[in-house]
Amino acid sequence: MEPTARQIIQTDHNHKLMLQELPYIVRWREDRCTRCGRCTAVCPVKAIMPAVYTQKIVSSEGQTPFPKTTKRIIHAVRQINDIDRYCTGCGTCALVCPNNAIEPEFNPRNKFLTLKNKGGQPFTRGGRRNDPEPSTIDKLKFTRISMLTDPALDAGRHEFHIRTLLGRNLSPDQLPLISDGTKLVVDKSNTFIPPIREIFPIRIGSMSVGALSPTMWEGLAMGITYLNEVEKIPVVMCSGEGGMPPRLLRSRFLKYFIIQIASGYFGWDEIIHALPHMVEDPCAIEIKYGQGAKPGDGGLLMAYKVLKLIAQIRGVPMYVDLASPPTHQTKYSIEEAVAKMIQSMSMAWGFRVPVYPKISGTKTAKAVLNNLARNPYAAALCIDGEDGGTGAAYNVSLDKMGHPISSNIRDCYLDLVKQGKQNELPLIAAGGIGKKGNFAANAAAMIMLGASAVDTGKYIMQAAGDCLGDENNRCNLCNTGRCPRGITTQDPKLYRRLDAEKVAQRVVEVFKSAEIELKKIFAPMGRSTQLPIGMSDGLSVGDKEIADRLKIDYAC
Repeated sequence: MEPTARQIIQTDHNHKLMLQELPYIVRWREDRCTRCGRCTAVCPVKAIMPAVYTQKIVSSEGQTPFPKTTKRIIHAVRQINDIDRYCTGCGTCALVCPNNAIEPEFNPRNKFLTLKNKGGQPFTRGGRRNDPEPSTIDKLKFTRISMLTDPALDAGRHEFHIRTLLGRNLSPDQLPLISDGTKLVVDKSNTFIPPIREIFPIRIGSMSVGALSPTMWEGLAMGITYLNEVEKIPVVMCSGEGGMPPRLLRSRFLKYFIIQIASGYFGWDEIIHALPHMVEDPCAIEIKYGQGAKPGDGGLLMAYKVLKLIAQIRGVPMYVDLASPPTHQTKYSIEEAVAKMIQSMSMAWGFRVPVYPKISGTKTAKAVLNNLARNPYAAALCIDGEDGGTGAAYNVSLDKMGHPISSNIRDCYLDLVKQGKQNELPLIAAGGIGKKGNFAANAAAMIMLGASAVDTGKYIMQAAGDCLGDENNRCNLCNTGRCPRGITTQDPKLYRRLDAEKVAQRVVEVFKSAEIELKKIFAPMGRSTQLPIGMSDGLSVGDKEIADRLKIDYAC
């Protein structure tokens, strides 16, 4: 028996979603809206559209009222209840509305994670995990405040040297110093002297040309250069996987950048060809084995981000997915990776450039660390914790995989202490720095847990690019190429919304304020010329389990 029209209509409605199932509900005010069409034009996911409704109005007038029906035509803005065009809550519509007639409202009763796997594909997103609770880093407080006995410093007037060393530091018995009878001189004849860079302890982490828009990346590069050359704050930035603009490789500004080589080797043809023409060495070489966004996975740049400029830099065709393997395919163990990769990269730059690996936060981090500690060419170890990453990743990877950075860094630092090498191999912490906005405080806490430096990525995107995303799954379009701010897109219509000079200005402001806050934190501890690396007696936490795990004071 064939279904009737009524049965078809009922079945069709039965499989539609209500707006209450979606993460954001668009609130539209008819009395304020002028029907200008700006909101529907700028919505990056086309979650709203113009609509026309017919409304029947029944009225009764006069002494002997008789019901009269009239029709009213309403021009409205309608939210789409299709899961493929759900509102992400970015709020771009509210930004352009001249009358505050529209805004998205978070729906805490949504069932989005139950419905998102349409088509049999798990949900992918950009942005960090959705965790409303404060992370361990945000719970740490600085409780060593000098009053009378210790040399507390004036944070506003005292001279500070907020710097750290990127590169292996030789132990006192390995220093190539000999006496000529009157003074100590460096003996370069028999000892390998590792290359070292003095940098600001907060770095801009790896975000590639391709993942970021040309305007955003240019703005970051301009800000880094200004900080180094005008403000004299040696902030450095990692290129991420995908190479660098050829003109930058041949410029004197290359010394402010860390070049990353990952398992996809994208962009490295251009880098190798530029080697003879480089007028400056890069700050360092980072070999990426893992990332916090998706531990155990390789990188991925979606096809719709691989436009002409990106294809030229990476040496690939346009509009193809660029997937990196989960490991470097020619290396099958940590020992082999260290022996081959680090040494070959050191040789390429004549052993003048620090070379170090970046790994995901994991229980096996100490195994990698112990191998690096024995290798004289390994300059550092960067660990990317579970809160790191804005790249394309499955929701399950972002929310359910990885290791918190606090305990991972602490374990590795204490392991180096047991070996007596805590001042030799720098540890770099990444993942969740500034997640709740406590940028400098998070960095200081990680330093006091044992890190020599920290990386930040999403915080810089939020601060310098005025990112609309948050940890409630708001916006999080970083991986789709439809970023409404123009930060993580290759669409010219979108990234032209961003002003590179304003991005650079915000980068400078962020790091200048971070330096002031670091001085304010370190001053009561009497630290002005050396970072309090591993100075855990200055930290306390009101959670007994965290205190025991990190071996710091419990204060309540």
